[in-house]
Amino acid sequence: MNFELLKDAVALLEEFDIINKKSSYPSSIEGFKLWICDNESQKKSDYDNEAYWEGKENGRTIESAITTLIVHLNRYAKTYSKSAISDSDFSTQEDFIYLINLKSFGAMSKIDLIKKNIHEKPVGNLIINRLLKQKWIEQNDSLEDKRIKLIHITEKGLEVLENQMLKIRQATKIVSGNLSQQEKMDLIRILNKLDQFHHPIYSKNVNNKDLIDTVYKDFLSESN
Repeated sequence: MNFELLKDAVALLEEFDIINKKSSYPSSIEGFKLWICDNESQKKSDYDNEAYWEGKENGRTIESAITTLIVHLNRYAKTYSKSAISDSDFSTQEDFIYLINLKSFGAMSKIDLIKKNIHEKPVGNLIINRLLKQKWIEQNDSLEDKRIKLIHITEKGLEVLENQMLKIRQATKIVSGNLSQQEKMDLIRILNKLDQFHHPIYSKNVNNKDLIDTVYKDFLSESN
């Protein structure tokens, strides 16, 4: 056994454990590998010199540019989604996203379905009521807890979803634009990392007034 290699591996794990106190990465072998991958990528590229964003020369921060680009991409995606459902009975993209979630993950409670889509309760209830009215979903008592009603997609819901899936898939493909397969893999890794950071914050239901202060105190690492 190569004991020097083993010592180096243990030292690297210890470094990961210290740096990951804020759980920026999952506390698993997958999180450890992601951390190593990120470190190696950073060593290979000087992002400050390579990347350009609008307003950089005037002092605009990279975080500001990232936020704006994410907002823009969300708006682009919505326009393609509107096109995908323009000749259907769907009212909004949220309608088919709720159905896709129920088809993919199975029956779930109303609140779980709303949280799955990162919606506030009033907005989620409107979408669910609209789907119930169309008879695309149904509510039934949970066999485990009669106080809970589980929502599941109906045959009619599956049919209307399948009829539109070709255009929905085309819309999602357009959103990834001209990225290469490797770039798509890199992007999904980065987006997953961001989602893993933001989801625990969202799940805490912090009051809007206190949200930013709470995130800075409890979630952002010292490096940020």
